[in-house]
Amino acid sequence: MFIEWSDGAVREIEARFGPETKRWKLVFDSEGCGCSVDGVPTFWNVKSPDPEDVRIGSNSGEVWVKPQHMIFFEDRLRVDYLPEHRSFKLASDRQTYTNRLKLEDRTTVPK
Repeated sequence: MFIEWSDGAVREIEARFGPETKRWKLVFDSEGCGCSVDGVPTFWNVKSPDPEDVRIGSNSGEVWVKPQHMIFFEDRLRVDYLPEHRSFKLASDRQTYTNRLKLEDRTTVPK
């Protein structure tokens, strides 16, 4: 897998989270959904990956993913920033996963 971050997305992430934010975990967040296939693509800013996480390619910083979440995503993904909506977009060549991509700071959340 590979994640391509647009320049606009990188600038907005640095503005919101600070320039030192360089480690993300891509999750298919099903917390509170009631079903493991009704998840929402989300990026968590993490201090460190979990032991089972796999590092994937990225043109900006580190990106990690749980192996079991990889089935929900295509091999090449793009993250862009949509200033008119003040939101991030996750897409591939075949589909848009979300125009309201959540980015959460999990660096202070205990595991």
